[in-house]
Amino acid sequence: MSEELEINEGSREALKIAEEAEFGIRHIEGKLAFLIPVIAAAWSIFQLSLATVFILDSVVIRAVHLAFAISLVYLSRPLFKKPKKGRLGAYLSAQDRITTLDIVLALVAAVAALYVVIDYQGLSTRPGSLIPRDIVVGLVLVVFVLEAARRALGPVLPIVAGVFIAYSFLGPYMPGVIAFKGVSLGRFINQITISTQGIYGIPLDVSATIVFLFVLFGSMLDQAGAGRYFVQLAFSLMGRFKGGPAKAAVLASGLTGMVSGSSIANVVTTGTFTIPMMKKVGYPAHKAGAVEVACSTNGQLMPPVMGAAAFIIAEYANVEYLAVVKAAFIPAVVSYIALMYITHLEAGKLGLKGLTKDQIPPFWSTFIGGVYYIIPILFLIYELVIMRRSPQLAVFRAITALAALVVVKNFIEAYSHGRSMKQAAIDSILLLWRSLVAGGRGMMGIGVAVAAAGIIVGVVTLGLGGIITEVIEVLSGGNFILILFITAFACLLLGMGLPTTANYIVMASLTAPVIVTLGAKAGVVFPLIAAHLFVFFFGILADDTPPVGLAAFAASAIAKSNPIKTGIQGFTYDIRTALLPFMFIFNTDLLLVDVHAGWRIAWIFFTTLIAMFAFAATTQNFFVTRNRWYESILLLLTTFILLRPYYTTNFLGIDESYRYVVSIFALFVYGGVFMLQNGRKRRVPQPAA
Repeated sequence: MSEELEINEGSREALKIAEEAEFGIRHIEGKLAFLIPVIAAAWSIFQLSLATVFILDSVVIRAVHLAFAISLVYLSRPLFKKPKKGRLGAYLSAQDRITTLDIVLALVAAVAALYVVIDYQGLSTRPGSLIPRDIVVGLVLVVFVLEAARRALGPVLPIVAGVFIAYSFLGPYMPGVIAFKGVSLGRFINQITISTQGIYGIPLDVSATIVFLFVLFGSMLDQAGAGRYFVQLAFSLMGRFKGGPAKAAVLASGLTGMVSGSSIANVVTTGTFTIPMMKKVGYPAHKAGAVEVACSTNGQLMPPVMGAAAFIIAEYANVEYLAVVKAAFIPAVVSYIALMYITHLEAGKLGLKGLTKDQIPPFWSTFIGGVYYIIPILFLIYELVIMRRSPQLAVFRAITALAALVVVKNFIEAYSHGRSMKQAAIDSILLLWRSLVAGGRGMMGIGVAVAAAGIIVGVVTLGLGGIITEVIEVLSGGNFILILFITAFACLLLGMGLPTTANYIVMASLTAPVIVTLGAKAGVVFPLIAAHLFVFFFGILADDTPPVGLAAFAASAIAKSNPIKTGIQGFTYDIRTALLPFMFIFNTDLLLVDVHAGWRIAWIFFTTLIAMFAFAATTQNFFVTRNRWYESILLLLTTFILLRPYYTTNFLGIDESYRYVVSIFALFVYGGVFMLQNGRKRRVPQPAA
């Protein structure tokens, strides 16, 4: 009983962390309790109508989208996160009510966001020649966007944006290589708050037209109970294998991560069930939490959503959305399978077994019982991949199909159990209402994040891009490998305090073009999408990077483990994800660039998978049994050859056509290490760690 209470307490704490990160910390009662849900639901209805009813100018859509997001942030999050002493402090940190000040701030912020719509005709007649009112409203918008970002995301993004704003004005006074000609106030306001190069830029457009609907789709699945179904399905498939609950966690998080786009939400949805089961079969608390952290953060790699950034990547890299999915497919899937293999190795080191038959749900009854959750996801993939619909239309149709299935399911269940049809209708309406509310509330953080990131993008496009290139070139001494390490470190550092989407936007604007430019100077030529995926992968890894990673804090709350220890362990599991970007920058075959033949795709997938297995066995110092030093070296050699076959042939001075031969040699080395360890294990039984 005490163990059950501990699990429930941990789940509640993790849910609180997730809700605060996604929805804000206010729990409002009284007359204004309806305000936030109504605004959030109205936002969802507006976004749905864009796919079917309204045909609006893109600037109008972006402005309305930002107005909803920014007003929700001011209503949901007080000025101070922690309660303050004194009358004024208590008022400014109120968590049980919406204050008059917050309502005023929300209204002012919304009006400032809508100013480009309100004075659309006037602004169009004076391009670049702003009147004082334009400048005042623009300044108000910048300040309110940065404050909303601080409330929703913490201080990192506003501070970075503030540094760039200051630099745009103080550039002429900077020394040497970082000197910048500077801008006037009028030009700054026009660029950041009037044009589509700043706050109202591409990221806000993608958030408004595509990302919102995918988040709403994920919210509807979650409200309908898909998360629990995916966990049960994963347990029915994987539970009886060695370390089964950890394998089930990986599979369940992959399924939910395809549409959730949030590592924290993924941890809470699946970790509530998987972490206690992992501990039950023998995983130490911090490792149980770390497995969930690793697979939940990696969930954002999985198409079709990819942490809501796939569509922004498509815009920035100027490629089709499906090209992004194709490029990310092998690294994402291989990374996930390798994580499942790591859980297998951990189970081997710890001498763990799987669950018994009576501890797991039967597969077929579990699968049939919730198959209606899978149908909309398959329908979405069909619309995107086979029918080639636009992402906006495809996800709208998937939402419609899911809503219809949920309603039909409620009526069928009511009929079969002899319940009232009226109650079934009420339950369906309530579920759809909760989904609309959750969709809107879940998007407010992303909305203000992309707007604040747009400020940085706008400042960079004022002329700072060339200076950033020069600075990184000076820091790296022109060494391309060092350039990649600087970029990776910057992504991890910045991503500790930013959601994946905002981190990607900032780093894609600052460093992705730099990687391509300086790579070409160093003689390394690769497609732009490789640079963007490099930045994106390291942005995801920041979610479990101590000491800030909220996913690790949520998992440790459920596991009752130290959050820093859990985060560090999770990061060690994710080292394989950190390796892949360095490999696909130099070997774009991993991204299927100019690879079309089915047999080649299968070969690349297979060899990449074996390479990740070899690397995982090296980092875990365990394959069939404990590695000897020379076996670890052989496994690393296998990894390198399989991921960099072209480099290997060049190093050996042989023609590139022999890359398949060297890859086959590496596979034989891998098999040889397996046979060595297998023979040793049979001769000397290994004690459990």
